[in-house]
This record gives sequence, structure tokens and C-alpha cells, in this order.
Amino acid sequence: MTAKTTYAVVVGMEVHAQLLTKTKMFCRCSADYQGDPPNTHTCPVCLGLPGALPVINRAAVEATIRTGLALHCEIAETAVFARKNYHYPDLPKGYQISQYELPQCRNGWVDIDLPDGSSKRIRIHRAHLEEDTGKNTHAGNYTLVDLNRAGMPLMEIVTEADIESPEEAYAFLTALRSTLRYLGVNSGDMEKGALRCEPNISVRTPEQRARGEFGTKVEVKNLNSLRAVRGAIAYEAERQAAVLRGGGVIQQVNMGWDEANQRTVLQRAKESSEDYRYFPEPDLPPVVVSRAWVEQLAATLPELPDSKRRRYESVWGLRPIDAQTLSSEQLVADYFEAAVAAYESDEGKPQRMANWISGELFRLIYADGEGQDLRQISELKIAPGQLARLVKLVDEKVINANTAKRVLEKMYASGEDARTIVEREGLAMVSDTGVIDEAVQAIFAANPDELARYRAGEVKLFGFLMGQVMRATKGKADPGAAKERLQELLDSE
Repeated sequence: MTAKTTYAVVVGMEVHAQLLTKTKMFCRCSADYQGDPPNTHTCPVCLGLPGALPVINRAAVEATIRTGLALHCEIAETAVFARKNYHYPDLPKGYQISQYELPQCRNGWVDIDLPDGSSKRIRIHRAHLEEDTGKNTHAGNYTLVDLNRAGMPLMEIVTEADIESPEEAYAFLTALRSTLRYLGVNSGDMEKGALRCEPNISVRTPEQRARGEFGTKVEVKNLNSLRAVRGAIAYEAERQAAVLRGGGVIQQVNMGWDEANQRTVLQRAKESSEDYRYFPEPDLPPVVVSRAWVEQLAATLPELPDSKRRRYESVWGLRPIDAQTLSSEQLVADYFEAAVAAYESDEGKPQRMANWISGELFRLIYADGEGQDLRQISELKIAPGQLARLVKLVDEKVINANTAKRVLEKMYASGEDARTIVEREGLAMVSDTGVIDEAVQAIFAANPDELARYRAGEVKLFGFLMGQVMRATKGKADPGAAKERLQELLDSE
């Protein structure tokens, strides 16, 4: 329910995930087309030339089944491809091959976390296979067509109308993208078009909701960022509510998203299934899936994000926020677990390592520039074992935490081991009370007024004096030893 109206938003999501296969869906053209010149990854099959016959990509079928299992779907014993007829410049055959009445996967679900700490289940209606279209680029009065993408294996995941806010849509897509990346079936790179989202948005009154009724849905096409999904749903819900408040009628149409102006714009009237004139693809046999095949694929599933997050919390004792952050990406989780394994310490070592990774290491990654991706953790010059050895130097009081942060920055740039940097630059922590005493006496001499005020009862000045000690020792003093010795010398006169 929005604050400005008596209407509530309802969203069903269609997500198109380009599968990470070596070749296209029905031909042997390379699927590695990104960055190549237009129309260089084509053949008679994906160009739809007369007499060319498609052949099903087994790897794409397996990727879809594995996804269905991860999303708790029922895996159909028989799936059938159909022809979906429509005419656009980026569809050279004049039809798209897509599963329709008999999809590969049905009736699954994804759980999402809500801001109040509870969770909500978003039901998956179906997940099926199809081929991607080409790409149109509009340039003035011309439209340029690149068919490198035409025929790429595309998995479409369709939810029930269970999403009730832009924030829930964001949480669902985040969870789904994380799962697809863990499975290795999709890159999750929305900005490259590998993952595209089309929300079907409607609004309804509380009375309609009580009766189980929905409003007329409007589909927003080809959103390629989580930010765009959230913005489009929020804007479109308010637009529809305003139309209804003014006595208007919502038309079932396709809308686009104007990123610059943060608003939806009309594209065309929405087609229905009758418009597509589906019929079974005569050139392809049904996909028959045995239980043995499904069990074989189920055995290949990794530990998925939700399961990993729960293990981090219940077994390793991580704070929920750290467990969520460190389990969201497979490469981050792998780095974290390798660092924990290398870090020999007493109880609490996973949380201590989590603090360094999600705090200092992520800070350095993000500082490299806008748009940095945490998956880059696998490309760092700092190996998990090196990070573990750095933290051990802090535990052993060779260096203090502040020095360790500076050492980490040097490691990030050079890849050198922490001990090498500490020894070369003389950063080892000072625990010698004689050195500390000398620094304290110099500070007393340089700050007589503050010393007198402290001894007169202004105890808050202890922090100031302690800061001067650390500065005088260039941050190398053992904070515990320095604090204890400063207190002794303050109390001795």
C-alpha cells in the first residue's frame, strides 16, 4: 500500500537468463559473442534460412534442470518446444522457438528476506527454455540489427503475482541472481543483457484483494539493472493509481523504461497467447527426462546461498549481516572459507576473518572505482592465506590493528606478504616500556596544561594524552601496554 493512494501494487516477474553454454541453443555458432563485430556469429540456422534444421543444445537443457532443482521446481518428464510467431527485425525466422504448454520446470519457490527480519516465499510458476532474439539499435531514422545474440540459449523464469513492493522485487532478483551465479548457469551481468527482467505490474484496492481480484497488468520490458526494476515498479504503480483515481481505465500494454527521466513510456499494445499462434515445433523432438538424469544433475548442485548463509550463522556464529554479505557471491564465499581455513586461532575465528574481509578488504575493492564488483575478490593480489597471516600478526601483537590496515593497503597494491612489509618498514609494535615511558614523559613536558587539568579531575583528557602517545610512537606502540603505562605514570605524581 502506498502512502498517497488506497491502491496496492501487485507484481509478477518474468526473468530472462542467458545461459553460459559454449554454443547457441539450436546451432553450433559460438556463444562468446560479446564485443565482436555485428553479425559475425551467425549461420543458416540462427539466420532462419530455408532448409536449416535446429538441434537441441543438451548443455542448455541440463542448465535449466539444475536451475529448476535449485528453485525447488518439479522437473517435467517431457518438455515440448513450440513456435511463437511474431515479426520484428531482430527475429529473422519470423518466429521464436520456446517451450509453452509443456515447460521444463514448474511450481518452485524462492524465499526472500524482508526488512523486519521475516521472510516471504515468492512462488515460481515455471522455468522454461527458449532462444534469444537479435538486438536492435535505433540510430536516427534507421534501425540497425545485430544477430550475434539471435539463437542464444535463454531460460525464462516466471513468478506468480506474489511480489507486493519494489523492495520485494529487488530482494527477489538479488536472491535469484545469486543462485544462478552459484550454479554457474548465468553471469548475472544485467548491464550486458545476460539477465533481463520484465515485471508485470498492476494495482488493486483492499476490497479487490479480499476478493482475490487483480487489476489490469502492464508489462515493463527489458529492464537491465536492479535500480531500474525498483524505479519502474514504483513509478508504474503510482501512474496506474493516478489513472484510476481520475476515473480512467488501465490498458494492457507494454511499456519501456526511460532511465534519464525515471518514468515508464508506452511502447505498444500487449500481445496475448492467441496472437502468438503457438504450435509444437515440427523440427524438434520432445525433451524426455529420466529420473536417473535428474538425480545425476541434482548431485552436481553446490551448496546454495541460503544454505551457506544458515551454516555461517548457526555453525560459525557469524552475525546475520556478515553471513548474508559473505554468502551472496560464490567467489566471495570461497575466499572467505579459504581464509578461515588458513587462519589458525581460537574460538571466533570465522567472525574475526569476516570483519576483515567485509570491512577493510571490501573497502579497498570499492575504492578502486565506481561499479566495482565483489567477484573481483578472486583476482586480488592478496591470497586468502596472506590475509590470514596478516591477522595473525595482530593476534600475536607484532603489529596493532591500525598498522595492520596500512599494511593491508600495501599488500593490496603489491601482493607482498605482511611480514615482509612489516620487517622492511620497521612497523613492528613497540611493547618496550622504556620507549613508551620516554614518549609519555615528552608528552607531559609538551602539554603541561592538559596534564594539570587531568590531575585536577578532568579525566576525559586521558583520550587526548593517549592519542599523543600513539602519534609519538607513529602508531607502533602496543595500545594495551601504552594505555597501562600512561595510567601508571599519570597516577604516580
